[in-house]
Amino acid sequence: TALGRLAAEKNTTGAFNTALGSEALLNNTTASSNTAVGYQAGYTNTTGNYNVGIGYNSLYTNTSQGNIGIGSFTLQANSTGTGNIALGTYDASANTGALFANTTGNYNNAMGVRALTANTTGASNVAIGQFSLDANTTGGNNTAVGKDALGQNTTGNTNVAVGYDALANVTTGIQQVAIGANAGASATTSEKNTFVGTSAGRYVTSNRSNVCIGNEAGAGSGN
Repeated sequence: TALGRLAAEKNTTGAFNTALGSEALLNNTTASSNTAVGYQAGYTNTTGNYNVGIGYNSLYTNTSQGNIGIGSFTLQANSTGTGNIALGTYDASANTGALFANTTGNYNNAMGVRALTANTTGASNVAIGQFSLDANTTGGNNTAVGKDALGQNTTGNTNVAVGYDALANVTTGIQQVAIGANAGASATTSEKNTFVGTSAGRYVTSNRSNVCIGNEAGAGSGN
């Protein structure tokens, strides 16, 4: 099914595709079972199967399979990344969307404005909330739930942050758990810490192997 100017224009043997919108799935040739809704959604896809792109430029450069992008510019740069899900509204101030820069990263889930927007090759990350894991590029196996949770993380791996601003300033820290608003909010390159409670370990910066449990536990320590 194709509706719109040049929608699925170059399709040859691809089957069970739906292209709605100007230039949606324009370059698709042999790929099947794709859905593209919106201007230039799935524009570059040629052989990737089982993708869903809904929104302006969603999955624009995609050539892989099994990706879902809902919202303008979601997964816009994805090329060979597989099994990614991006859901988020367009951020006009930064001209970007959820998982916007992802190229080859696999199995990432992003929900929220600019969630995982800078991710390129990082894999198996979960970001739920506005600006969650916003700066992440190659870090993997991170889970961030809440506005700005792990927002500055770039290459840090295996971190869990649940709550507003939880581990918000971690950049390269690894193997940390922070549960609660502002938990571990000042940590940057720290590792293997556990912060549970509102503002728990809030002023711990670069130390390791701290355990702070309870509201504001360790909040006055700049370790």
